[in-house]
Amino acid sequence: MQAIKFGKFAALVVAFGVIVGCSSKGGDTGGTGAVDPNAGYTTPASTGDSMSSEEAALRAVTTFYFELDSAELKPEAMRALDVHAKDLRAAGNRVVLEGHTDERGSREYNMALGERRAAAVQRYLAGQGVSPSQLELVSYGEEKPAAMGSNEEAWAQNRRVELRK
Repeated sequence: MQAIKFGKFAALVVAFGVIVGCSSKGGDTGGTGAVDPNAGYTTPASTGDSMSSEEAALRAVTTFYFELDSAELKPEAMRALDVHAKDLRAAGNRVVLEGHTDERGSREYNMALGERRAAAVQRYLAGQGVSPSQLELVSYGEEKPAAMGSNEEAWAQNRRVELRK
């Protein structure tokens, strides 16, 4: 039974890696029909031995994607941030929250949107008991794209906050 659970979990991890590397979502100013970068981000039920595997998978998630023109965290991001919050509370380490946007919009708008996204992650972690002194915010706006290109796929990958240790 454990082998079946592990096999399913391994398949989800592989699917997540493929989807994050290849999926897309609409950009900051519109678009439809694109795939969510978080689409493969599901985990097995939190029971017994699968909990440590689930936590390990969630701990590995350090990039959090956003909807177009939004700084609202998605539920799947919150699950991973819960694990990061637990680790940060226990260890007392500092992390940098890097806010990013796609290339559309003015430089000023994108810098502000990247900051709002990083601040949303900061507020969530602080709400989970992480000391604000452990969290540094940086907005890069459109300056450090994860994916090059002017299409839905690239824009979706660039609309993110990265948690850097």
